[in-house]
Amino acid sequence: MTRIASHRGGTLEFGDSTWAGFTATAAMAVDEVEFDLHPTADGRIIVHHDATLDRTTDTSGAIAEMTATEVRAAVVDHAGAGFRHPLFIEELCTIFAESPVGFRCEIKPGADGRAYKGFVPKAVKALAAAGKLSATTFSSFLIDTLTELGGATNRPALWLVSPPVLSQLGARGVIDLARLRGIVEISVHIDTATPALMRSAEDAGLAFGCYAAHTRSQIEKAFDLSVKVFTTDRPSLAIAIRNARMEETP
Repeated sequence: MTRIASHRGGTLEFGDSTWAGFTATAAMAVDEVEFDLHPTADGRIIVHHDATLDRTTDTSGAIAEMTATEVRAAVVDHAGAGFRHPLFIEELCTIFAESPVGFRCEIKPGADGRAYKGFVPKAVKALAAAGKLSATTFSSFLIDTLTELGGATNRPALWLVSPPVLSQLGARGVIDLARLRGIVEISVHIDTATPALMRSAEDAGLAFGCYAAHTRSQIEKAFDLSVKVFTTDRPSLAIAIRNARMEETP
């Protein structure tokens, strides 16, 4: 059955990467929670989508250039009730300590678009220390980051294929590059997903998923395609749609 991943803890329902969203997701009938990691200047790991705090908090600045204390002073917009500051990775793991929801961890680049030097092993170590590595699938838009992940852990890692990359390389180019680099799963933007693309990927031995399925029509499309997994900012809606489909199945 197609798996549902709550994107950033359900951004459109609970705010972007919030304590409230992750706490709600931990109790939901979703299969995975998607989140993003960045390092601070003093070695802590922050759960946050952007490389900077500018867009989603009352503070500005690049996370990697700030201390953990400085980052934690920021207040996340639309965070709802409860803790309203960016989370440490250890706190996210605590929220999901008793939850069956799996982790989908995206290793993000810095504000300059480049991978953080030496960050992958630190992220892997932090998840292992919290007892959550065995429940984690990694992802990245950067192929070199996927290669680094392969050297740091045997956990699965998937390539997030952006629309420009798919357009430039074409389906055949993406698939050939994935196989050349030892990638076993790709995920494309839901609006670029087609039955033909999915079939080509699966024929080549690649698992196929989608990201950014936020509207009802996009979620329906992901289920119609029967992709392996899709991320959504509206996990409650995705669950309702899946439940309705299950009730309709004889």
